[in-house]
Amino acid sequence: MAKTREPQAILKSFVALILIIFTLWAAQWQYHRGIDRHHRNYLISKNSAQSIIDLPLDTNSNLLLLEWRSVQTSGTFDSQKQILLRNHYSEGQYGFEILTLFTNDSGKKFWVDRGWVKAGATAATAPVATPAPSGHVSIVGRFRLSTSLPSGTFFALPGNGKSGITSEINAQAREDTENFYIDLLSGSVPALTPIVSAQLPELSDGPHMAYALQWVFFAGLILYGRFLIRRTR
Repeated sequence: MAKTREPQAILKSFVALILIIFTLWAAQWQYHRGIDRHHRNYLISKNSAQSIIDLPLDTNSNLLLLEWRSVQTSGTFDSQKQILLRNHYSEGQYGFEILTLFTNDSGKKFWVDRGWVKAGATAATAPVATPAPSGHVSIVGRFRLSTSLPSGTFFALPGNGKSGITSEINAQAREDTENFYIDLLSGSVPALTPIVSAQLPELSDGPHMAYALQWVFFAGLILYGRFLIRRTR
């Protein structure tokens, strides 16, 4: 009888060990997510509070150190090339973030998020957005990495003055643009100030540390439960 029970005891111990390893791995995963989130929040809080700087000529290095920093530059908008980013809300209303291609005086081409606009009456109706100004302008906005843009294709606004959403393009691959974009805050003409500008994310560390402790607690419960079963036997 003891020989029959021994393989079962080994199997139960093995299953308990696998569960404990999984819970400790999950705890470590949540812990590192919490650390990353805390670092991100610190970077956003620190950089967004700093003074405005000129958009650097060399933006190929240290991009992470620049993200969320307020920068200024001058150039022209290309109103023929605009993108609507789906699934953006303001005060509970569905709409889009509107991105317009911008070329600055140094020849850098990048997208500028000109703020949120309410969706049209139908899926085929373009939203009513303030047109991008023509001619040379100066802009101020937050420096953002292109990796923050959602991947995939997005609606495009026609550039010929006709109403409607005519096609889909890729915000990251359609144009030969820089690997950053700008959240517009203001500019040299009043029309550049967005009615609803892109907002800073909520600076919360989230529940990751609590989840990490919860998984450690589960590991302890599994170990204690296995001990009780063995003791009962």
